[in-house]
Amino acid sequence: MMKIRRRAVDPAVMISCCYFLLVVIIIGGADFCNGGVTSRFVRRLQESPDMPLDSDVFRVPPGYNAPQQVHITQGDHEGKAMIVSWVTMEEPGSSTVTFWTQTGKKKSANGRATSYHYYTYRSGYIHHCTLRRLEHSTKYYYEVGTGGNTTRQFWFKTPPEVGPDVPFTFGLIADLGQTHDSNDTLTHYENNPMGGQTVLFAGDLSYADRYPNHDNVRWDTWGRFVERSTAYQPWIWVTGNHEIDYAPEIGETEPFKPFTHRYHVPHKASNSTSPHWYSVKIASAYVIVLSSYSAYGKYTPQTQWLQKELSNVDRSETPWLIVLMHSPWYNSYDHHYMEGETMRVMYEPLLVQYRVDLVFAGHVHAYERSERVSNIAYRIVSGGCRPVEDDNAPVYITIGDGGNSEGLVTDMTEPQPEYSAYREASFGHATLSIKNRTHAFYNWHRNQDGYNVVADSVWFHNRIWLLND
Repeated sequence: MMKIRRRAVDPAVMISCCYFLLVVIIIGGADFCNGGVTSRFVRRLQESPDMPLDSDVFRVPPGYNAPQQVHITQGDHEGKAMIVSWVTMEEPGSSTVTFWTQTGKKKSANGRATSYHYYTYRSGYIHHCTLRRLEHSTKYYYEVGTGGNTTRQFWFKTPPEVGPDVPFTFGLIADLGQTHDSNDTLTHYENNPMGGQTVLFAGDLSYADRYPNHDNVRWDTWGRFVERSTAYQPWIWVTGNHEIDYAPEIGETEPFKPFTHRYHVPHKASNSTSPHWYSVKIASAYVIVLSSYSAYGKYTPQTQWLQKELSNVDRSETPWLIVLMHSPWYNSYDHHYMEGETMRVMYEPLLVQYRVDLVFAGHVHAYERSERVSNIAYRIVSGGCRPVEDDNAPVYITIGDGGNSEGLVTDMTEPQPEYSAYREASFGHATLSIKNRTHAFYNWHRNQDGYNVVADSVWFHNRIWLLND
């Protein structure tokens, strides 16, 4: 098991040429201005191979029908419920979860099991159970497999009660996959002294669709790989393009089938009709999840839901408004350039109107942070398409640097656009530490550094409270 040649030049001609070049530079500079920082750090270029299937991170837990791929996510809108999910392979076993506090009595909750076919693959029995009426800021122990053949115990801590000055630290990861770099990213996050309490995951989980016939066994190996984190703290899920799993050539025409069977989210708690867009409150943050790969035209369910959802956010209760999606709107890398443009044209005016603080996306396999800019004056009939500084606009951060299975993106647009504050082609993760209603500290960590080394950091000032003072 693997652990894992020259000629003479007339001086007059030279002077004339230099003068001409100077004029060109001055004129050109009127239209093209350099942006922020492009990191000088050069990561050693190499492939990012998958971890072998006999790696310890993919190990099946011992015991007959032992629960595996355990993961949790917030189970309601306020943070007093938790969805516990796991898989049993040999037989359904029990869908009951027993849970307790250190000093309290044991309680139990009953869930349900489901399964699915994908081409020639048949899943194990996927259990989902929601634990309700939990207390805030409380450590709970829980047991899965209760009444079955093999049981396993884990623990989690519920988020604090929602309020404007409640501190909280989020981890930020996207495009993880199951390569050696994926393992480095997860290890780096686990050892980050900032101590993330909940992961905001901006899409692309297992990359199973990159294997022959969308080999769904790779959903199982990924679930076991990330269990060391997902079983102990909630991950807030976003669907990426690698979750679509649409493959009519092999008879699979139901989009998102493996994901929706395996990863449940509390979308109904925010009156959403789809698990691909929903919201949760966590401490002093209001987190909105959007789907880059679902319809977002004017009259679509996602758009109608988002308009209503933004109008309902009480910034005196949750001053920090965060949006998650997969495909970035502002991207100065060549890869996936402008893929999110139509969604930006549709939704950016809403995000500026409601002063969204931060937007996190993945998809581009590199890191980038923007300035506060907007392009809401864009009109296809009048031209004039250029981002401008806008204090009402969010900061856009691309964190599609988790490890994936396709490697890093290194080709960047030159010169660096004005809206781009910092960019670097490295794998890594980020943390967002909200301090109170006015300030939050953001860090991005590259995998090559020590656990407490920060490659990019910035203090964010909350737009609602800053602009209202």
